[in-house]
Amino acid sequence: MVETIDKNALLRNDVNMLGNILGEVLMLHGGTELYDQVEAIREMAKSIREEFDEDTYHTLKKEISNLKPPMRQQVIRAFSIYFHLINIAEQNHRIRRRRQYLLEEGVSQSFSIERAVSKVKGYSLTNDMIQGVINDLSLELIMTAHPTEATKRTVLEIQKRISAHLRKLDNPLTTQREKADVQESLLNEVTALWHTDELRNRKPEVLDEVKNGLYYFDQTLFDTLPDIFQELEIQLQEQIPGQDWQVPNFIRFGSWIGGDRDGNPNVTPEITWQTLELQRELILKKYDTSIVELMRRFSQSSERISINRQFIDKMEKEEHTYLEENEKWPVKSEVYRRKFAVILKRLRETGESSYGYGHAEELANDLTEIKESAEAHLPKSKKLKTIRKVIRQVEMFGFHLATLDIRNHSGEHETAVHEILKAVHVTDDYAALSEEEKQKVLCEVLNDPRPLLLFDGGYSKATQEMLKVFRMIKSAHEEFGKRAIEVYLISMTQSPSDLLEVLVLAKETGIYRLYPDGTVESDLDVAPLLETIDDLIAGPKIMRALFETEVYRKQLQARGKHQEIMLGYSDGSKDGGTMSANWKLFKAQAEIHNMARQYDIRLKFFHGRGGSLGRGGGSLNTSILSQPVETLGDGVKITEQGEVLSSRYLLEDIAYRNLEQAASALFETCARVSSAPDQVELRQKEWETAMEAISEKSLKKYQTLVFGDPDFLTYFHQATPLTELGALNIGSRPMSRKNSQDFEDLRAIPWVFAWTQSRHMIPAWYAAGTGLQSFIAFIADDNSHLEMLQTMYKEWSFFHSTINNLQMALMKADMKTAKEYLELVDDPAVAERIYEDIIDEYERTKEALLQISGNEALLSHSPNIKESVHLRNPYVDPLNFLQVELIHKLRETPNPPEELVTEVLLTINGVAAGLVNTG
Repeated sequence: MVETIDKNALLRNDVNMLGNILGEVLMLHGGTELYDQVEAIREMAKSIREEFDEDTYHTLKKEISNLKPPMRQQVIRAFSIYFHLINIAEQNHRIRRRRQYLLEEGVSQSFSIERAVSKVKGYSLTNDMIQGVINDLSLELIMTAHPTEATKRTVLEIQKRISAHLRKLDNPLTTQREKADVQESLLNEVTALWHTDELRNRKPEVLDEVKNGLYYFDQTLFDTLPDIFQELEIQLQEQIPGQDWQVPNFIRFGSWIGGDRDGNPNVTPEITWQTLELQRELILKKYDTSIVELMRRFSQSSERISINRQFIDKMEKEEHTYLEENEKWPVKSEVYRRKFAVILKRLRETGESSYGYGHAEELANDLTEIKESAEAHLPKSKKLKTIRKVIRQVEMFGFHLATLDIRNHSGEHETAVHEILKAVHVTDDYAALSEEEKQKVLCEVLNDPRPLLLFDGGYSKATQEMLKVFRMIKSAHEEFGKRAIEVYLISMTQSPSDLLEVLVLAKETGIYRLYPDGTVESDLDVAPLLETIDDLIAGPKIMRALFETEVYRKQLQARGKHQEIMLGYSDGSKDGGTMSANWKLFKAQAEIHNMARQYDIRLKFFHGRGGSLGRGGGSLNTSILSQPVETLGDGVKITEQGEVLSSRYLLEDIAYRNLEQAASALFETCARVSSAPDQVELRQKEWETAMEAISEKSLKKYQTLVFGDPDFLTYFHQATPLTELGALNIGSRPMSRKNSQDFEDLRAIPWVFAWTQSRHMIPAWYAAGTGLQSFIAFIADDNSHLEMLQTMYKEWSFFHSTINNLQMALMKADMKTAKEYLELVDDPAVAERIYEDIIDEYERTKEALLQISGNEALLSHSPNIKESVHLRNPYVDPLNFLQVELIHKLRETPNPPEELVTEVLLTINGVAAGLVNTG
C-alpha cells in the first residue's frame, strides 16, 4: 500500500503552533474571559461552515450582538491578528516547498529558471538564437501607491521577524535549546503584534508612501534581483554548455509613487523632486555598503600577484586628483583597496560636488576595471560573483534607483494648452475645436521651432503648475540622468490630440526639441492610458491616426521607434464587467500590435493590474501568459501595487520566487514563439468569435444591473462599507476623482475594496455566467459550444487564466455572508431584489465554470489555494458579522463615539488580512 504524503502537514503544524501562541497571548493580556469568548465564537463559526445549523447560526449572531466594549474590540483584534499569523505561515510554507524542490535531485519546480532552460533546450533554436531571445527580453515592474494595503509597515516588520523565526525551526541543525529560544521569541513577537495599533493615526502623505516603496528596494530587491540573472546564466552554462552566455538585466523596477498626479493634488513638482532625491540617497547608501564590503574582500597585494601597470598608473593619478593624503589607503601594495578608496570618495561626493560621479556608467566602469584585473588571475571558467553582482546593481539601478513615471489626466493638458494658445492668438477657443481641427493646430505648433510661452504670470495657477511639472522633468534629466523619468502617461486618453498636447508642453520646456533642419530630439516617451471599454475599442484607431501623423512619427523616430501603451484593468472592469473588459483588453493588444508592425514600430504594453481579481490580479507568471503571445517579445510592463508589494517583496525568498516565475514564463514563451513563429498560439478564429459573443452578452448583463437599475448605486453604497473606507487612512489620494458621488468619478479601488469586504466580489465575476451560459446554450440539445469552450480552456492561455480567475473569485465570494449586508439597506424590497439577481448570476457562473473546467468543485485543480480559502472562511465570518453590526450602529448614531469608528475600521482591516487580495 502506497502511503500518500500530506504536503500541507507542516503548514498546518505552523498554523496550529501560531494559533496556540496567540491563545497564550490572549490569556496573558485579556484573561480567561477573552480567551473563552474568542474560542466560543470560533467554534460556532467553524461548526456552521462544516454543517449549517440554524440554531447555532442564531446563537452566534446573538453572541456577537451582545459583545460590548472593550471586549468587542479585543475579539475583533484577536481574529485579525490570527489572519496575519496565517499569512506568515503560508508564505513560510511557500519558501519551504521551494527549498524542498531544490534539495530533490532531478526534480525542478514549475516556473523555475531551471525548468524554463530545460524546455528551451528542446526547441529548434541555435545557441545564437537563444542568446537573441534573451537579449530582447524586457519586463518592467512598476510600484504604485494605490491605497489597498491595509496593513501598517510596523505590523509587516513584525510579520517578517516571525517568518525568520519559523525558518529557524525548519533547520534540522537547530538544537532543542535553540528551538526553545525561538518559541520564546515567537511569543514575544505575537505579544508585540497584540500591543501594536493596527490602524494608522493619520492619512499617509505622499512622501510616506515613497518611503514605503523604498523599503522594498532596501530590504529585498537590491540584493534579490541580480540573483535572477545570475541563476539564468548558471542554468544556461550547465544545461547548454559551449557558449559564453550573457544575460542582460532584463527585469527593471520603476515607480509611480511621487509621480502619479492623476486625481492626487498632493503630488506636486516639488514632491516629485524630493522623491527623486530620496531614491538617489538610498541607492548611493546601498552602493556605499556594497563597496565597503568589496574593499574588505579585495586584499590582493601587488607583492603576491602581478597587476597591470596601466591599471596602477591610472589609479595613482585618480588618487592624486580626488584624495587628500589622509584619505588614501595606507597599504601601497593593496592596489585594489587603493582604487576602492577613490571609488568611495567619488561616490560620497555624487550629487554634492564636482568630485562626484556624473553618471552611474562611470562607477560601473571603475568596478569593471577591478573585476577584469582580478579575474585575470583566475581560470577562464571562474568568475568573481560578488563584484559582478555589484556591477549589475549599478547597471540596473543607476543613481536614480527606479525610473519614475509621471501620470496626469488628459483634461488638465487640454486646459493648459487651451490657455497657452489663446495667449499668443493661435486660436481663441482651442477646447471647442473638433478633434480634426485640434490635431491640425497642434501639428502646426510642433512643426514650428519658435516658442509659444509668455512670462508665467499671465497664466492661471493650474497652467503654471502644469508648466512646472514639465520644467521639473527637464531639470531631473540634468540632475539625475535621463533614466530618472522616461515616460509620461496620459490617463483617460480618448483621442490623438491627447498625446499631441503633451508633446506641445514638452516642446515648450525643452524636453522635445525641433531643430531648423526639421530633425527632432525627444527625452520623453508619451504613453496613452486606455481605461474604459470605449477607450479600449477606440485604441487601435487612435494609435493608427498617430502613426500616420508626420510630427508624431518624428517623436517615435527620436525615441527609437518605440511606443508604450498602458491598459487599465480597473476602469474597464468597473464600467463593463470583468469578462467583457478582459476580452476587450486582449483584443485591443492584438489589434494594436499587428497594426504597429505595419508601421515598423515596437510596442510595449503596460498592464495596470491591481492585486484583486476584479482589477486584473493574479500571479506575475499568469499575468504574462494571459497576454497575446505575439506581444511579449516587445516587452511587458506591469504595475505592482498595494498589498501586492508586501505579499511579493517583503521576504527575500518570496521575492526571488515571484521574480523567478515571471522571468521563466517570459523567457520560455518568447523562446517558443521564436522557434515556431507560424504556430505562435493555437488561437483559432472561431474562439475569438466565441469570445466576442460571450463578451457582448456579459457586457449587456453587467450594464443592465450597474447602470440600468435605478436602485443599484443605493444598494452599493448601503450594502458595503464604502462610506467607512475613507476613514481608513491607507492612501494619500482621494477616493473619487472630483470629490463627487457620481459613479464615473468613483475610483476603481474603493469600488473593488468595498465589494470585497462585503464578500459580494461583484467586480471579479458578475455577468460572466450569463455570457458563458448564453454561448453554451446557443443551440438547443447541442454540446458543440460547450466542447469548444472546454478545448479553449485546455489550449488557450488567455481563456484558461480567465476561467481560473473566475473560479478563484467565486471561491472568495460568499453569498451567505453577502446576505448579512442586506440589513444595512434601507429598503428591504430593493435589497432582496438586487441580491436575488446577484445570487442567481453567481449560481449561473459557477455552473458554467464547472462545465468548462471539468472540475467537480471550484478550484479542484488548485488544492493549495482551495484549502487556504476553506481554512480562512470560518474566521472571516465573525469579522463580517461584527462589521455589519457595527456599521449599522455607526450609521444610525448622529455623533458616533471614536471607539465605534475604530471598531468598524478594525473589522475592515481584519477582513482585508483574511482575504489577502483586497483591491
